[in-house]
Amino acid sequence: MSLMTLGLKEAALKIKNREITSQELTKDYLERINQRNQEIGAFITVCADKAMEMAKQSDARIQSGNAGIIEGVPLGIKDLFCTKGVKTTAASHILENFVPPYESTVTTNLWNAGGVLLGKTNLDEFAMGSSNETSFFGNVGNPWDASTTPGGSSGGSAAAVADFMCAGATGTDTGGSIRQPASLTGIVGLKPTYGRCSRYGTVAFASSLDQAGPMARSVEDAALMLRAMAGHDHLDSTSADVAVPAFDENLEGLPLKGLRIGLPKEYFIDGLDADVRKIIDESVKRFTDQGAIIKDISLPHTKYAMPTYYIIAPAEAASNLSRYDGMRYGLRVEGENLADTYQKTRSEGFGWEVKRRIMVGNYTLSSGYYDAYYIKAQKVRALIAADFANVFKEVDVIFTPTTTNTAFPLGGKIKDPIQMYLNDVFTVATSLAGLPGISVPAGLVNGMPVGLQIIGQSFMEEKMLQVAWAHEKMCGFEMRAPTANENAA
Repeated sequence: MSLMTLGLKEAALKIKNREITSQELTKDYLERINQRNQEIGAFITVCADKAMEMAKQSDARIQSGNAGIIEGVPLGIKDLFCTKGVKTTAASHILENFVPPYESTVTTNLWNAGGVLLGKTNLDEFAMGSSNETSFFGNVGNPWDASTTPGGSSGGSAAAVADFMCAGATGTDTGGSIRQPASLTGIVGLKPTYGRCSRYGTVAFASSLDQAGPMARSVEDAALMLRAMAGHDHLDSTSADVAVPAFDENLEGLPLKGLRIGLPKEYFIDGLDADVRKIIDESVKRFTDQGAIIKDISLPHTKYAMPTYYIIAPAEAASNLSRYDGMRYGLRVEGENLADTYQKTRSEGFGWEVKRRIMVGNYTLSSGYYDAYYIKAQKVRALIAADFANVFKEVDVIFTPTTTNTAFPLGGKIKDPIQMYLNDVFTVATSLAGLPGISVPAGLVNGMPVGLQIIGQSFMEEKMLQVAWAHEKMCGFEMRAPTANENAA
């Protein structure tokens, strides 16, 4: 068996036990990237020399007995996390050649835990998109069928994990950008509670929503990666000062008998593909067969989640992206005067979807519309959060589909922003409420993966992961993309 097929935790254990070396594993992954990246487009920047040097250092730490919890394991990093001395582009022309002088807290934590940087993964520009088609560096293909989308915005990370180009990868989730691509590529994607992972050094989209999280091929691997990523950070004022459990060591032992699972009626709607619903129903039945209690619940303000999100997120994006003006870093296009330089730099530097969201955001923040749109959206957001708080008095976790459909063809929705935005219809409410959510593979429809979304209570990732792990064990089948089998067996 190729070393690439090892799980993240399994690989870390084998490296620690000196059964394999980090250099051997890293070399295998770099060869895989070299073989597959041109077709899939998962990586923007590949750091071959840096990866091998980090692997060499990991092997030295193993020899000296100073191994971290993911020592020597090669990772893909979404190109939204600043990496010192390595290009960080946010998949945008405006940051095409930006090399940060500092490291994000999340990646710092991963390197301190022993992780190895393989490269920076592709994404929708500034994380704005649901199909990984807005990147300045080109589309990403789904390893299950390269003519279909891997989802977005963390599509590069999802595709890299699904195609065995890395053991795990970081993603960011603002309205579903970890969970949706995880569902469409048949992997595990976890959005932690807002504040669980530091935002410091992560290129900002919408600051009150952005949250980093892990993407991996199993629940155990995602749990271990979250453990390495998370922690309080004084550099981020929204970082929560809460303990980080050993998530990966506490997956077993949750009694399923009596577990209260909520099924919100607002998530089982007419637009949900019938075959996708059947897969979710089968997942629910596995739990009821073990004695879990199913409760039909209602989250009445869910219907307002999409319009609320698409007021708040663009407003925050318009504010955050005002810093890209060609004056301090990034692209600069000279104009006749200062205002002309601003205009030409931003016109050439930003793609069409980013421009659309900046214009929407500036409109909702403008005089005369701020109260009517932005303030009202914030009030509705509070009602959405209250819905979840009320429901969690009756249930332990919530089950929903992650997406309405399986992966759709590249180019299929890109010209219709409303249809594209609706890809996040089942994920945005969780983000607005700041709650943790995880997408786990649940089955196949016409040969393409379907994800089950499990939503937990605030800072209760441990229980959510235990339920996800139980689901994974009960499913009992391996989700492997057909094209990913090439040279990976």
